[in-house]
Amino acid sequence: MEKTILHVDCNKFYASVECLHNPEIRNKPVAVGGSTESRHGIILTKNEIASRYGLVTGEPLWKAKKKCPDLIVVPPNFPLYVRFSNLAKNIYKDYSDYVEPFGLDENWIDVTGDRRTGEAIAEEIRKRVKYELGITVSIGVSWNKVFAKFGSDYRKPDAITVITKENFQDIVWKSPCSDMLFVGPATNKKLASYGIYTIGDLAVADIDFLSSVFGKNGEILHNFANGFDSSPVRHINDKRSLKSVGNSTTTPRDMVNNDDVKTVFTVLAESVARRMREEGLKGKTVTITIRDKNLYQFTRQGKMKAHTDVSTEIIDTAMKIFTRNYTWNNSIRSIGISVSDFDFEEGIQFDLSGSVEKREKLENLEKAVDNIRQRFGNYAVQRASLLKDENLSRFNPYDDHTIHPIGFFQ
Repeated sequence: MEKTILHVDCNKFYASVECLHNPEIRNKPVAVGGSTESRHGIILTKNEIASRYGLVTGEPLWKAKKKCPDLIVVPPNFPLYVRFSNLAKNIYKDYSDYVEPFGLDENWIDVTGDRRTGEAIAEEIRKRVKYELGITVSIGVSWNKVFAKFGSDYRKPDAITVITKENFQDIVWKSPCSDMLFVGPATNKKLASYGIYTIGDLAVADIDFLSSVFGKNGEILHNFANGFDSSPVRHINDKRSLKSVGNSTTTPRDMVNNDDVKTVFTVLAESVARRMREEGLKGKTVTITIRDKNLYQFTRQGKMKAHTDVSTEIIDTAMKIFTRNYTWNNSIRSIGISVSDFDFEEGIQFDLSGSVEKREKLENLEKAVDNIRQRFGNYAVQRASLLKDENLSRFNPYDDHTIHPIGFFQ
């Protein structure tokens, strides 16, 4: 049986939710952006009115203001967006148990086997989201995830695009490579350097040549362009779809020594560990990302002794990786930390050193802190070490984190 997969994309999601909750700005140019003082002064998203001025996501706010002097900039309210994201997913779950998020505002839904057509289901979802939540969605319908995603991007806002085996060459193949999932600016530029400009060009290109240029990803991109993607939509309860949990931040001032880095790692690791505990995950591999003041960036990994969700162990491992790999030639502008290599078997290997018992005590302590923060807010309980420099430590990645999409390259 051929699959029927929908990709639902909430249009201008953050801005749409803000305008819904603030009627006084609904008919004005609005952008959701970070704080200029914290060096996050960029546009995260904007409403349709602001788009008419040529504003671009990721554009500095000062530049956007020059294009649109009347632009209203509101700070992001991630708890509100998460709530709306969950409300939308509750609608999608009425149609299938196979609902896979792709960020806060996008989801794939596998409705294979339903008596109705994918287009009919998409139309019902589109109307329900508009009526029940007050925002609009664009939906792509196809037999695979990549083309369904393409369809949701093809016509916006409040639209449905059906891509079939009969029409995909007329719709998908005529579009630039950059319109296809996982073709970023660097890949698009390299493809163009070899005369591959459209998805159709990519589809008919020699696989051996693509593999010689892009490695294994060359074959994957070729398959995507031809509609050969067979990756399944994850079940709503399938935690294996989560490959890593991470947070990153750009700090208000440059970090200049190991103490600064440890302070920020501590805040990030506490958020990562808390999110892992909520998902019932324990990981073993810690990955850090460092970007210095000259924007040079590198990533390094290290293993912990055992699978864990304890922030103290994550912090210690992150610092060991950092001190082995950084010599302080430059101050540091931003850092990130993530944990992967999850243990889904949930087995515990006991030892004679007492490390397992110690880990369990720390885990119980951190769970207690989780409960306090859940009831009274993120800053209700803090480590004393974080009070030394609140300029660096006073941020909340748990509430403000960006949910990253699950990749196909597995």
